[in-house]
Amino acid sequence: MSFTAEVKDELARVDGPNENAQRAQLSAIMRVCGTLSFRGPGRYSIKIATETGAVARTAIKLIHKLYDLETSLTVRRSVLHKTRNYLIEIPEQAELADVLVELGILAPGQGLSAGVPRNLLRTRSAISAFVRGAFMAGGFIADPRGEFHLEVAVTGEDFARELVALIGSFGATARLNHRRGAYAIYLKSYEDITALLRGMGAERVARVVELARAKKSVKNDVNRRVNAEMANQARSTGAAADQLELIDEAEHLIGFAALPPAVAVFCEVRRENPELSLAALGEEMDPPASKSAMYHRLLRLQKLVEDARGQGSPADAGLPD
Repeated sequence: MSFTAEVKDELARVDGPNENAQRAQLSAIMRVCGTLSFRGPGRYSIKIATETGAVARTAIKLIHKLYDLETSLTVRRSVLHKTRNYLIEIPEQAELADVLVELGILAPGQGLSAGVPRNLLRTRSAISAFVRGAFMAGGFIADPRGEFHLEVAVTGEDFARELVALIGSFGATARLNHRRGAYAIYLKSYEDITALLRGMGAERVARVVELARAKKSVKNDVNRRVNAEMANQARSTGAAADQLELIDEAEHLIGFAALPPAVAVFCEVRRENPELSLAALGEEMDPPASKSAMYHRLLRLQKLVEDARGQGSPADAGLPD
């Protein structure tokens, strides 16, 4: 089962607290994944198509519970995608036109309603149920172990913009993208997605997303630390290699016996420990020396080599940043 199917399955188990909320959910399902046919005054039929069994079950349950309309269900299997397609048909019947008006899908004397059914959305529970129905009918959410992305595909600009506003009432910021004649309402941040999931009633999935984010945070922190350590090691290794070249030059031009004792010891210990940083090298001294002391010995060695070369310009001795 995909992560989207898991979310829709949880949402299908959330019952609206009253008939008004249930009507709001049914209205959204019909509006987003339904097709309305008109054959003359008062003669309507609807087809609701979905690939999710939980959506089909919810739609049929609400249709029968609220209005006791005649329905038929056809289940087809896609050979190409190996998925099931559910087709719910509500044929012409005397009560259907009034039901469509009550659900805010038809506006009396005006045809199809352009926006969301404001008459149904007067309570928090009704808004939650409507957004829940819209997501069940046209929503997608990526597995949060990969990325944070949630979207709802709808038709009609007015409907899309008003649905964005309803999502905003949960404290979630959604954006709108016009895509091939339809509109994609999408959210890409962890905070917005969890706010929407909780607003729709998907509390368990919201906790799953929170856990995925926590794991990502730990993993990213570990990666940052490892990368920083590798970068530091690379810098230390490069600096040490430059210091070894300077030591070889000092031995050739000056000779260790002519170097100040502290500088000569520095050269000896560096050759024995080419992999250590300057601070770690100081700990190998007897007695141990601070990083600052080691740095000054390196500077003194560099100056002696520059004088031996007979040049006044500084040389690259791998001094640490």
